[in-house]
This record gives sequence, structure tokens and C-alpha cells, in this order.
Amino acid sequence: MASKKIVNEISGTIFSLPWLVARDEGLFQQAGLDIEFVKARPLEGYEFVADHRDVPSIGPHRPFEEGQAAVYRACEWGQVRRAHDSERGGRIIGKRSAIGVQAILSAPGSQFTHPQTLRNQVIGVGYHTGTHYATLQMLEGYLARDEIKVVNVSPREGYEAVRDGRLAAVTLMDPWLSLAEKNGFQKVIEAHYTGSEIASPEVDAQTWQEITVVLKEAVKRINADKRKYLHYLIDALPDDYRQQLTPDDFHLPRLRYIDPTPYDRAEFQSTYDWLVGWDLIPPNLGFEQLVDNRTVRTAVAA
Repeated sequence: MASKKIVNEISGTIFSLPWLVARDEGLFQQAGLDIEFVKARPLEGYEFVADHRDVPSIGPHRPFEEGQAAVYRACEWGQVRRAHDSERGGRIIGKRSAIGVQAILSAPGSQFTHPQTLRNQVIGVGYHTGTHYATLQMLEGYLARDEIKVVNVSPREGYEAVRDGRLAAVTLMDPWLSLAEKNGFQKVIEAHYTGSEIASPEVDAQTWQEITVVLKEAVKRINADKRKYLHYLIDALPDDYRQQLTPDDFHLPRLRYIDPTPYDRAEFQSTYDWLVGWDLIPPNLGFEQLVDNRTVRTAVAA
């Protein structure tokens, strides 16, 4: 008997690649899973806002909050915050497959060549996303916290603002990262990081276990031939930039996918404490309030 239908929200293509591969290669269907896909909605009207408190943390994930989707994935830090802010009762259900990478980049030939040169310089990030949090973590090893200056931009806005000299730097992930490198942008610093899945209360543990098995197979296929799947990343770019990028422009070792796993309590606590330290989430919250490792619970029950 087929499992119940699950609607999956897609935002960053690089994070959802295992889901897309599983869909297009028939893996969900073979497992008797009915998975529908909807796109996240870009957050508009917050361009170059300086205070993260003025930008809603839910951001483009409104389809989930409005009940149009049952699961989505994003960076670890942002998912902790959104699990707190979700009015729908979304909770972290486990870690995602994609190991993300963010890089801070400056314009070709720019004076901003290494982290210390960005002291008190404005950097474009997407608030409450991996670009935001990774930027803070990368730079606080070199700068005092009050010397790190960021503003909210979309990847395209940030890319063009740096290119045109209106921002010192921008933090980007693929495919924008590879596009920037191809066009001569200077990489100041780069970091890999993890992320997690948030699910609504109606996603039952057994169905999530079945989805996890399928995602593991998709990860295996991606890692066996990453080049085969680069067209998904190229297609994620706007039309006027897509033609500038080819599969040869990607650094394949930067694309890392692993089996989805439960979200460890100690890892959560470290991330949560860091968020509190930056005033990015309220204090006095606990693991049980924000995390529900349903795959673990199913495995134990079995």
C-alpha cells in the first residue's frame, strides 16, 4: 500500500538535489511514495535592510507555513530559528543530505583580498539563511563581532552590487559561487556547513523513514557521477546568467552529499548557544521544543 502523499518545498536547488534526483529517476515512485514538489516563494521588499530583526526568519518558506507543503530543508542555524518561529508547528525532523558551502567574494581586482580587509565593510547576505550565519562564523575568527557588517540581499542583488562596486563583498553558494569565480570574483574565505529538514506534524515517522531510504539511494547516485547532475544547478540561475555557466565551471569536490542522519542533541545545543550569543534567537529554549528525530524513533520501534 502506498504511503500518504507528501508535498516537498524546494528552495536552494543544491540542497534539494537528492530530492530532485529521486523524483526524476523514479525512486520515490518505486518506493510507493507520492511526493509532490512546490517552489519556495522569494522574499521581496527587504533589499539592503541592515537589521536582521526587520526581516522575517520564515523568509521564502511561506508555502510550508501556509500549509501548501509538509517538509523543506535549509541551513542548520536558520532551521533552529524557524522551528521556534513556525506557527504551523514545524520541527526539525533530521539532518539533510547536502553539506552546503558558502564563500565570501569580492569584485575582480578588489582591495578586499582576505578576511581582515573586510573590517567594517558591508557584506551582502540573505538574512536567516546559510549566507548570513556562515558569514558571521567565518569572520568572527578574524574580526571583532561589532566589526562585521552585513545587509540583506538576494544572490542576484548581492552579485551585481559587488560587481558594480556598491558592496565590498557578498556571500554566495552554488551555482552563484561558481558563476562569480568564472567571472573573476576573488574568494576571501569559504566554509562547508550542515543543514536540516523541517516537517509539519502530519508527516508520520514511518513515511519519513521510507523517504530517508530513497534519499540515501539518490545520494549514492549523485556521488557516483556528480557531473551528470550539474544541469540542475545551472538551470537554477536566471535566464540572463544561465548561459554563462557550463558543467566545466564547477569544482566537483565542493559538492558534498551524505546520508541524512538524526540531529544530535549536543550539536543542537552548540548551534543554539551560538545563535543566542548573536541575539539571533530567544534564550531558554530546549532540544525537545524544536527537534523531533522521527527517523530515530521509528528505528527504535522497529
